[in-house]
Amino acid sequence: MRQLPLAEPGVPNHRSPARYLWWVARGQTRTMIGGMAFGIAWMAGQALIPALLGRAIDEGIAALDSERLLHWTALLFAVGAVQAVAGIMRHRFAVTNWLTAAYRTVQVVTRKSADLGATLPKHLATGEVVSVGAGDLAYIGNLMEISARFAGALFAFVVVAVILLSSSTVLGLVVLIGVPVMLFCLGPMLRPLHGRQSAQREAVGELNSLGSDIVAGLRVLRGIGGEESFSRRYRTESQQVRQAGVRVAGIQSVLDAAQVLLPGIFVVLVVGLGAHFALRGDLSAGSLVAFYGYATFLVLPLRTATEFANQLMRGLVAARRVIRVLSLQPDITEPAEPVRLPAHGDLVDPVSGVRARDGLLTAIVCAEPDSYAVLADRLGRYDDASEVRYGGVTLASATRADVRERILVSDTGAQLFTGTLRSELDPDGRRTDEQVLEAISTASADDVLVAVADGLDSEVEEKGRSFSGGQRQRLVLVRALLADPAVLVLVEPTSAVDAHTEARIAERLRAHRAGRSTIVLTASPLLLDRVDEVIFVAAGRVVASGNHRDLLESEPRYRRTVTRQTEAEEVLR
Repeated sequence: MRQLPLAEPGVPNHRSPARYLWWVARGQTRTMIGGMAFGIAWMAGQALIPALLGRAIDEGIAALDSERLLHWTALLFAVGAVQAVAGIMRHRFAVTNWLTAAYRTVQVVTRKSADLGATLPKHLATGEVVSVGAGDLAYIGNLMEISARFAGALFAFVVVAVILLSSSTVLGLVVLIGVPVMLFCLGPMLRPLHGRQSAQREAVGELNSLGSDIVAGLRVLRGIGGEESFSRRYRTESQQVRQAGVRVAGIQSVLDAAQVLLPGIFVVLVVGLGAHFALRGDLSAGSLVAFYGYATFLVLPLRTATEFANQLMRGLVAARRVIRVLSLQPDITEPAEPVRLPAHGDLVDPVSGVRARDGLLTAIVCAEPDSYAVLADRLGRYDDASEVRYGGVTLASATRADVRERILVSDTGAQLFTGTLRSELDPDGRRTDEQVLEAISTASADDVLVAVADGLDSEVEEKGRSFSGGQRQRLVLVRALLADPAVLVLVEPTSAVDAHTEARIAERLRAHRAGRSTIVLTASPLLLDRVDEVIFVAAGRVVASGNHRDLLESEPRYRRTVTRQTEAEEVLR
């Protein structure tokens, strides 16, 4: 059994859905070949049983030769034993192929998502990515799984055709010609099925996205009375998904019925011809039984072939959605000849005129609240057009990995994930318990630690939903502090906490980050009163800088901005 997840999933070929599926298959060549080999042995064993049974009837029962009957019986037992072992091994390889294909797809999509970072949600909705992980990887796994049985079905078809041709040329030709004709009759149904499956997957992705949006904004919806409106919208899209599923099921049911009807007609034809030749004396009783067995057996490889075609269509639909993710390119491009960033230095934004001096706690106040996110993106190089310099070196001339190592942006969109509280706060496990507790104290999150049953080993629910908004915000701050970057950019880090807690955080943050650069984008007076320097930005440019209290007296626009923030906080609290 292959060790999963894979140590290195490889570089996918995402030029087309077919190329991606071929890349997945090539990545597990050994297990695919093993599954096909055992699939062939399994099917071949079943194909040989009617022939052996016919010989036992002719040479043993009809000839009243108990020795020959015992001989053929022993061969039947041996073939049955081989078939049983081959069936077990084929199933083991099939499961391995399914899991390997699914894990490989998950790994390359996850790796790509991590590489895209903030680019991903700009181009794909959350539901689209969820659909890939929830359904599409299963269809790709199903295609790899059925490949072993399909190879066995093809081999068994050839074996049966050869045996029939050696016994009766007419019957052999009926099989050789009839089977492709039946598959050809099923072909016209596959294309509309493919189209309807694509439409259904798109509808499911849109519904997942809507569901994620509703869950994420449920509290806001209740506050503005928008629950019923979104409920109606969700019901409408649910009905569209249902109708798309019904359309798929409609043609799928016809295909399933055809898979039974056409082979059934074929069996009747082969058995009828065999009976006709037996009555003429051209076939023995054993041969007639064998032909009946072959006609019945052929239903299995025929259905396997049509099932493979169906799974191939589903796999192509799934692969198209996967390569939609894999073909995206990050908004941030890597320089051709990267330059290493210095360990320390001032962070300077020529566009706005902001200069955050090395080792200081700097606050940036924007007259326009929407400017915070834009400025944070520039400072952290989430904007490829950024001309920000760190220690005199432009961020655009360094690799993304180098920038992320030096500069960490923790904004209001940061999320908590499922896992233990310890792994949530220190994902790399680099910090001691003392360091973790120190960061928790700085963020004034001690109450969170007291409230959970198992301390740092407590389980965090999805998105930290068991915590309040203020607790989640403080835990995000703890995680950012434990990362300990050379430059930490915090966007509104205390917007969801009360004034007393905010005052404690403001008091402790300076000591915790002593000697390292910290930039806080906020208009909270409690934080502004405790920083080394305040920079005021209006209309995208720095208009004033200095001490908070001095700016309150000398800059009316700054005073109005801070006062507006204070009034807003009082309303919220």
